Amino acid sequence: MSTENTEQLLVADESDTEAYALVKRDVAAILYTVDIEDRDKLIELMEPLHPADIADLLEQINAFDRARLIRLYDREFDGEILSELDDSIRDEVIAILTPQVLQEAMRELDSDDVVDIIEDLEDAQQATILDALDDGDRAAVEQALTYPEFSAGRLMQREVVMAPEHWTVGAAIDYLRATPEEDLPDQFYHIIVVDPRLHPVGNVTLGKLMRSKREVLLSTLYEDSFQIIPATRDEGDVAYAFNQYHLISAPVVDEDGRLIGVITIDDAMAVLDEEHEEDIMRLAGVGEGSLSDRVRETTKQRLPWLAVNLMTAIAASLVIAQFEVALAQIVALAVLMPIVASMGGNAGTQSLTVAVRALATKDLTGSNVWRVIRRECLVGLINGSIFAAVMGIVGIIWFGSPALGGVIAVAMVINMVIAGLAGTGIPIVLDRLGIDPALASGAFVTTVTDVVGFFAFLGLAAAVLL
Repeated sequence: MSTENTEQLLVADESDTEAYALVKRDVAAILYTVDIEDRDKLIELMEPLHPADIADLLEQINAFDRARLIRLYDREFDGEILSELDDSIRDEVIAILTPQVLQEAMRELDSDDVVDIIEDLEDAQQATILDALDDGDRAAVEQALTYPEFSAGRLMQREVVMAPEHWTVGAAIDYLRATPEEDLPDQFYHIIVVDPRLHPVGNVTLGKLMRSKREVLLSTLYEDSFQIIPATRDEGDVAYAFNQYHLISAPVVDEDGRLIGVITIDDAMAVLDEEHEEDIMRLAGVGEGSLSDRVRETTKQRLPWLAVNLMTAIAASLVIAQFEVALAQIVALAVLMPIVASMGGNAGTQSLTVAVRALATKDLTGSNVWRVIRRECLVGLINGSIFAAVMGIVGIIWFGSPALGGVIAVAMVINMVIAGLAGTGIPIVLDRLGIDPALASGAFVTTVTDVVGFFAFLGLAAAVLL
């Protein structure tokens, strides 16, 4: 890559302030070459871009320009671009690529990337890609597809660097130098040491290998953070293990404990990112939607949870309806009522977010659950007391009624404490019942804080002021 091209990509114009984002003028230049069908210029502009940046470009432009760009780019299309694309766009891109270009692109990828790409494709597209692979690669991919979806067997790559436990450093280095490049993974961080039955017994980092003398046995250089992952282990647990034990790579074994693959940190962190994104999306009730989804798909994803929210809103309205007389006689109640519910809802969302994240990272367990619940309730009590004092003063000054100020103050404290309890307790209960707390907690917490807030405020008002 030339210095000029590098500087062009790293230095954005004044309107482009985000580091590492696509520069608007470069996107415009690429689309212009597509308009005039200048393939040589297109290749020149695309050559400095990382596959992840090209994937971002394809996701950001419209479907018409995307199809024209892919057809013009043609044989230069890199398989790494496919592995970086959003799933909904990837299917569209694969349909546009010619069989020859698709086959060549897939040959460049490691087995784990091939599995990730084809596992959700139609049978005809899967067959096209499998036919493009060498016999060994095809067998590896087909074997990986026999494992459950979202398991370590789907996540692993079959290309593994292994060595017998009796080898020395010199023997391992000689083996690596003598092995053809195409028979080694594109990237690897460890040599996995195995016993005669192919059971992994340790990892040796390349750093230790290179700084040790040739006569040193590999068995004396094992890493302390060695973890073996069963092929059927859920990928979420795999990502947690990598994050928890600071792993760089880990061997994957079959039901007999024999080495069949390896998972590297980039794949584990991709899963962790997906888990985080999924939690955030589900907390908002938007499922697994993305910016590239069509209107119909987005509508279908959001409609069910909007319907649930409608039901919870009706439940809160039924509580309000029980105090029609009080509302009719004291107009101030209608003015102040939303404040109590809103503060409770926000406090509940804060507790809910902390609890869902802690459950996902396994930080919230049976041993500390009551301590966390007590903490959230105490936080709600303290914050509620502070804002109760504020709203009590507001009620007195605004409406000239000390009694009304006292009512809203007490209601505020009650709802904030309940918000802390519900925001922490509901996700825990749902998790124990086997229900995804990120998906279902929000609607329940909102209902609880609305109902309690309205009932506490209006009930106290009816008892004290009428």
